[in-house]
Amino acid sequence: MLKTHQSPPWPSEPQTTTSAARWLPHGHHLDPHTHDQGQLVYAAAGTLATTTERGTWVAPANRVTWTPPGFAHSHRFYGRTDARVLTVPVDLCGELVEHPSVFAVSPLLREAVLALTGERPEVRPGAHGRLLAVVIDELCDTPEQSLHLPESSDDRLRAVTGLLHADPARPATLAELGRAAGASERTLSRLFHTELGMSFHQWRTTLRIHHALGHLTNGMSVTDTAMACGWSNPSSFIDAFHSVVGQTPGSYQADLRTSPALP
Repeated sequence: MLKTHQSPPWPSEPQTTTSAARWLPHGHHLDPHTHDQGQLVYAAAGTLATTTERGTWVAPANRVTWTPPGFAHSHRFYGRTDARVLTVPVDLCGELVEHPSVFAVSPLLREAVLALTGERPEVRPGAHGRLLAVVIDELCDTPEQSLHLPESSDDRLRAVTGLLHADPARPATLAELGRAAGASERTLSRLFHTELGMSFHQWRTTLRIHHALGHLTNGMSVTDTAMACGWSNPSSFIDAFHSVVGQTPGSYQADLRTSPALP
């Protein structure tokens, strides 16, 4: 049986719940849903993926996801995840960006989120509200660091991205994928830039990093992860991972091992 913190259940109705903490198993999935208020979700251990119609955002333990009110979204968790959720009242949501995003987690932000979602009682009236204001202030001063994989509404581009979603390690060139999707390489290259704001190579690399985070979180070795996600050698994988995530795969796994003990 899944053990949970002695705190409110996962807030399916966040207007009545301000915070929650729960250990979730690898692969746990929450179906698409919306909230009337804003929501911050932090994986204190493990990795979280949040998906909206605009694409997927991934947040390892050094990032926190933000979903404004009204955005339909789903969550998936990789590795056993210490999931922390904070509801942000509507009157504070205007302080943050108007679209789903991911932010870096400073030491102060991490401790504030852990305190708000932990078992510590509110000794002084208004203390939780003041601490939530600190969280908002920290996020306002933190640049977005989105591991964002955008999606397109163009059928031709969706056909290509669908092939890669099904097999991220697929070594096909854009021209080869275009033949399978019925579009020219030139057209697809233009669509990647105009529809998704990145090149084909950047998009596929981000997709592979998303999958790599899941493998690493679940204990797969760096070398095996590189091979499973389509890199020809571990060195190129390490370089790509560092450029996107901001740390090496080995450092990422070391952080997982030193995270708070599982209950």
